[in-house]
Amino acid sequence: MTRIVLASSNPGKLAEFNDLLADSGLQVEPQSAFNVSDAEETGLTFVENALLKARHASRISGLPALADDSGLCVSHLRGAPGLYSARYAGTHGDNAANNARLLRELDGVPTEQRGAFFICVLVLLQHADDPAPLIAEGRWHGRVLTEQRGAHGFGYDPLFLPDGETASAAELSPGMKNRISHRGRALVQLRHELDVLRR
Repeated sequence: MTRIVLASSNPGKLAEFNDLLADSGLQVEPQSAFNVSDAEETGLTFVENALLKARHASRISGLPALADDSGLCVSHLRGAPGLYSARYAGTHGDNAANNARLLRELDGVPTEQRGAFFICVLVLLQHADDPAPLIAEGRWHGRVLTEQRGAHGFGYDPLFLPDGETASAAELSPGMKNRISHRGRALVQLRHELDVLRR
């Protein structure tokens, strides 16, 4: 079992990664176990921020690092909340305030103009100065609902209706969500890259 540090303090992400990587040979440990603070996210893209977070966590912990940068991009809002998804309303991680702001921003916008997608970029570094990180990306398309539905998940899940589904992301079982979500898709890609490396 290879120990890796997850460059995140988000308990929802940690739970999802542990489920998704349960049989991968990787033992995911939160950065808090190594007293790693959150990295400053100064990148202009999801991949830049994921790299910053992974290098920061790996440098302090001395372990390989897995970082995720993800968010919700709404077409009508020109990609917002995007990079600022976790702090859209001002305070980092205030899901209720973020969802309330998103609903305000889309007030009166018709269903057909509420298209959105979740994006997840994963970066896996063998060490802090790894010049060839593994990078994987997943996107999950759908639209923003007019009211929150469901009690599972976290973040914008109660407001996101995935394409082809009648249940919001927060109404899906954790197992179903992990199979079809942006994070699940990115991890499938990442695991494929890991399998290639291990051959």
